[in-house]
Amino acid sequence: MNQVFFTFLMSLLLLLSACKKDEEFVTNSKLIIKLEIDSTQVRLGNNGEESTLPFLGDKRGQHPKFNTISANYLELSSNPNTPLGGGVILYNSPETTLGGSKAIDISKAKTIVPGDVFLEIPIKNIPVGDYEWVRLSVCLQNYALRYYYDGIEYNGTMASFIGYKNYISSLLVKYQTLTVNSNQIQGFWAFESILGLQSGLGINLTTVPNVLASTSPNPTGSSVITGKFQKVFTITGKEKNDITVTLSISSNNSFVWKDLNGNGRWDLDQGADESIVDMGLRGLIPIVQ
Repeated sequence: MNQVFFTFLMSLLLLLSACKKDEEFVTNSKLIIKLEIDSTQVRLGNNGEESTLPFLGDKRGQHPKFNTISANYLELSSNPNTPLGGGVILYNSPETTLGGSKAIDISKAKTIVPGDVFLEIPIKNIPVGDYEWVRLSVCLQNYALRYYYDGIEYNGTMASFIGYKNYISSLLVKYQTLTVNSNQIQGFWAFESILGLQSGLGINLTTVPNVLASTSPNPTGSSVITGKFQKVFTITGKEKNDITVTLSISSNNSFVWKDLNGNGRWDLDQGADESIVDMGLRGLIPIVQ
């Protein structure tokens, strides 16, 4: 074997080895998505504007303490004019027609404790590009709430459904189970307290902040909250390490009720008079780590 051919062969082998090694890095790297709840985060209204409780008159709010959160949809979008569903859909949980019309199958929606990993996606499966926006649909929240009965403070557990339509077979709230076996629209809730297990359905109980409301509005009844990356999030397809994106969700006074007697407390012994006003989330900030 002459020296020129040997040198060429060795160079080719080294190049192929380097390419294979680089390919292994790309293949093994993942996009890791976490969901966190932050009660100190800015509080937004439906159109992405800041919304504070002093402007709500006789209404009062509290920061729920989350036990679990369930989400059914996640999308990355490059441009503010991209309609919902027109971006890169990273997750879409199963739907069902068991309740009649198509609905989120709550039993199959991804459920986590806030702070835990929600998704792990191979980066090789994500199209190369620049992304500015995240769209996330939360379908079920389970959290602790403070309430009063006969002047005594208690902690109860609320399961609130904010998905566009939710098929629920049975629901364990904390210790007690509610059998439903039907579709329930956005605004359905079940609350476990010293009075037992109560449930109800309210219309227009769910704020869903969409900071792209002016260019890419959500359909009526949507549970998709929208947030913007602090700087453009780029996927090159050559990432050698995992990337973690934390979706920080605002629970800043996200549970709101009508304070009939003006004492700042949610009094269950006031019955329907101290009714639930809102139980939607209050904003989304995606943070690359």
